[in-house]
Amino acid sequence: MTAIRRGRTRKAALARAVCALVVAGAGMTGCAAEKDPNAGTNGVGKLRPAEIQTRTRTAAEAAPTVRLSGAVISNKRTYRLDMQLKEDGGTGSVTSKGVTFRLLRVGEHLFIKADADFWTHQDGEGDGSTSGTTAAGKLENMYVKVPKGDPAYQQLSVFTDKDVLLDGLLSLQGELDTDGHHKLNGVRTIRLTSDKGVGGRIDIALEGKPYPLLLVRAGDAGTLRLTDWGRDFPLQEPEKDETVDYGQQLPSS
Repeated sequence: MTAIRRGRTRKAALARAVCALVVAGAGMTGCAAEKDPNAGTNGVGKLRPAEIQTRTRTAAEAAPTVRLSGAVISNKRTYRLDMQLKEDGGTGSVTSKGVTFRLLRVGEHLFIKADADFWTHQDGEGDGSTSGTTAAGKLENMYVKVPKGDPAYQQLSVFTDKDVLLDGLLSLQGELDTDGHHKLNGVRTIRLTSDKGVGGRIDIALEGKPYPLLLVRAGDAGTLRLTDWGRDFPLQEPEKDETVDYGQQLPSS
């Protein structure tokens, strides 16, 4: 009986040794249980791609606030954004063609704040006249109210509208698929792609709520980070002595 036990012991030891060699030499995991990449996560990584997208959009829409930063390319023009957004407005900066201006929207009231060069030479249209320079000087670093009837209102308010921005940015078109598990600033993510990445990709948090954390737009049309989900920030209209109201139309620039 003792000999039999020794034989079995030797065989078991030999099997373990062979298994260890196979794992170490070939990187195979057949001898041991493979670690579940979704263990301890919110479970979104186990879902089908379409379900992941739905969960992500639902979480984003329900979040009271978000910070959006990065670049968006539209009509061959690059806009660099750093915006804090909530349901009733947003605030932050937009840079385009080397010019930076700040936007602030509270409810329906939209304001733009920029330096004198912005108002004098916007798109190269300033005439450099003394009167133009003087007017621009008065607007420098003031919150200029954008009338709702001015075309600029629709163009600029988009950057302050959480629902509109997220609806457009998170709508991956084409065939959805997943592209493995990743980490972003220490947070585990699942990557959702469209048309194998050609149609864009989104890294989605596997910890906490399934918020989108990084968006790479289709056609190299920009990369955006989405952070500070649910973190509140102050949003209020500027004081009257900081505001210029032109009534029905902004200056021509």
